[in-house]
Amino acid sequence: MSEQHPHPQTTTGRLYGVGLGPGDPSLMTVRAVEVIAAADVVAYHSARHGRSIARSIAERHLRPGHIEERLVYPVTTGTTDHPGGYRGAMEEFYEEAAARLAAHLDAGRTVAVLAEGDPLFYSSYQHMHKRLAHRYPTEVVPGVTSFSAASARLGEPLVEGEEVLTILPGTLPEEELAARLAATDSAVVMKLGRTFPAVRGALERSGRLDDARYVERATMSGERTGRLADVDPSSVPYFSVAVLPSRVDAEPRAGRGEVVVVGLGPAGPLWLTPEARGELAAAQDVVGYSTYVDRVPARPGQRRHASDNKVESERAEFALDLARQGRRVAVVSSGDPGVFAMATAVLEVASEGPYLDIPVRVVPGMTAAHAAASRAGAPLGHDYAVVSLSDRLKPWEVIAERLRSAASADLVLALYNPGSRSRVWQVGKARELLLEFRAPDTPVVVARDVGGPSESVRIVPLGELDPAEVDMRTILLVGSTQTQVATRTADGSPERIVWTPRRYPEA
Repeated sequence: MSEQHPHPQTTTGRLYGVGLGPGDPSLMTVRAVEVIAAADVVAYHSARHGRSIARSIAERHLRPGHIEERLVYPVTTGTTDHPGGYRGAMEEFYEEAAARLAAHLDAGRTVAVLAEGDPLFYSSYQHMHKRLAHRYPTEVVPGVTSFSAASARLGEPLVEGEEVLTILPGTLPEEELAARLAATDSAVVMKLGRTFPAVRGALERSGRLDDARYVERATMSGERTGRLADVDPSSVPYFSVAVLPSRVDAEPRAGRGEVVVVGLGPAGPLWLTPEARGELAAAQDVVGYSTYVDRVPARPGQRRHASDNKVESERAEFALDLARQGRRVAVVSSGDPGVFAMATAVLEVASEGPYLDIPVRVVPGMTAAHAAASRAGAPLGHDYAVVSLSDRLKPWEVIAERLRSAASADLVLALYNPGSRSRVWQVGKARELLLEFRAPDTPVVVARDVGGPSESVRIVPLGELDPAEVDMRTILLVGSTQTQVATRTADGSPERIVWTPRRYPEA
């Protein structure tokens, strides 16, 4: 129970928000029954037809002496001619309803507002609470929620261990629903009825339809449960929910194996897309360089296969062999898997005879260049080229020629893999070459561990770029002749930013 006593008064009544539970009267709490029995006024919402589910749940506890306040919605799913539209009509209704209850409270009467489920969970009571709780002594009596009842009726765990539960209204746009469903472990989608086709579509788009369960009128007469994919959309009432139960101990999905190459972004969960998060959760096996595999949250039953950074082809072949066995495999890469990363290695091997029939998908991620650019301003605001300085897979002569071509074309340069323990001279050579085409004061963004705990982003002149300060966790963004640097003081302290104008001067 939650108590609010903003202004203790002795002459006014007391407001109660009473949670009735999901529908079965026997699931009401003892406190809810006590409050209803002692109340002077019992209020409940209903549609224009006058029937109130809340009243029917509490009916056995009502007595002849109760003053009943029926709060009838002016509109539910229909249209309205109110000048403020649906929202305006509802706001006016809530104000009028609150005024009716306030009159009872001012007269010293105790008012119990009935609410299905819990009073502060998608409930109409909360509109009364926001308008009255700061004016009168108030108590909220919690109730069993509909999603708790649905989970109980399904008899399947909702969340376990470190899993995350997401509660969603079915009224969200389908794309938004799909993104959130893809990113979470377990979910409940409320408010079905007319929204069911969009909810079903979102579950299908997020790859979760086969796991989804349907519960209608949980604990009430006419209760129905089953696989959501089997439900006729025309038969779905408002009082139904979609449930994605816990994935822990779930039976592996029968079917054809596949490989999904997943971009993890530059660092940490904030850089992970909802689609990537969902693919990682759904994978039976995670394959990748050990540093990247460690960034994927461990899940019960999921197998992890970490390896050295220099065995891309072997790693790709291993992942495809797992998929041939019917496994759903996620191959992980930092940043975007298609930018100097594992997507190429997987597709190269997958284009050979034994693996031609194995499904392979690539899920993009935030690449290091874009992450670093966002921290510095907008240095990639115009045309730019992306070049890896690593000569492990291509000769330095090729790298040098590409740097000359990009520099002579006056492109901004994003330089990946600039240095490592075994490659210490490439940055110096690249700087010398670029100085043939760029002024020494050309801005260079030196970004290290972007998004990580030791993030460092600096802007230095090209002529002063120190190769000793560059390692394998660093990316360099070298400006064009048009790239600008400015100092701003928006937060009271000086901050240097860099950007490349979108307009290029006429020849």
